[in-house]
Amino acid sequence: MSSFRKRMKDSSSRSSVILANDLDGINLELLEKHTIRNIKTLGKYLCAIKLNFHLLLPLGEKNIKKINKVAHDFGLQTIADIKLNDIGNTNMVTLQRLWNSGFDAVIANPIMGPENLSQLVKSAHGDDKGVITLVHMSHPGAKLGYGLRVQDPTSRKMSNIHDLFLKWSYSLHVDGIVVGATVPKLIELSSKKAKGRFEIYSPGIGTQGGDPSSTLSAGANYLIVGRTILNSKNPKLEAQKLQELTIRS
Repeated sequence: MSSFRKRMKDSSSRSSVILANDLDGINLELLEKHTIRNIKTLGKYLCAIKLNFHLLLPLGEKNIKKINKVAHDFGLQTIADIKLNDIGNTNMVTLQRLWNSGFDAVIANPIMGPENLSQLVKSAHGDDKGVITLVHMSHPGAKLGYGLRVQDPTSRKMSNIHDLFLKWSYSLHVDGIVVGATVPKLIELSSKKAKGRFEIYSPGIGTQGGDPSSTLSAGANYLIVGRTILNSKNPKLEAQKLQELTIRS
């Protein structure tokens, strides 16, 4: 099997849009059905699909395996958005559960520290899977946490915590980082740091105020889009417009 980054690049030849399948208010019995319907209806406009905690908990392993298989049949990568952050042993058990369920990558929180993050990346890469780290979220209150000033334990200099997360991410060879479309200046900085070593995944398009064109111009490689597509009057048309935008950029 090829690496997660290569599989993503292969998928992104047709689109750089990732569907955040963050369905809510849906009956459990319909959750799998609606998710598979979204994959089949929107798959040709996407490169990947992201499933969040609140979907994984009620679905269970059998249902998740089925969803991931359908996504793979449509040429999509699948990302578990659980913002993993725990001790090393728990992280390793979690990874194996996710990989057994068919996921290609996990989103993790660097707050776990560089030692645990390094172990996470090495383990994932050993299975040809990916780790995407959370450098800055997209919601309005994110700046309160990700803008905190902390001391870099190596240099002893003060910096924003998102800068420390970025440093750990590129030095430990993660496959990608999450930087919200609502902080385009940080996307620009991250893009300069990346130098082809990882990709930038940007959520917050549309509903949270992020502009897709500006986000791509700032240096984002992938747009993570959920409600803007799913809650639109014509999800297929909305997904197609975003797909065409990423191809032109």
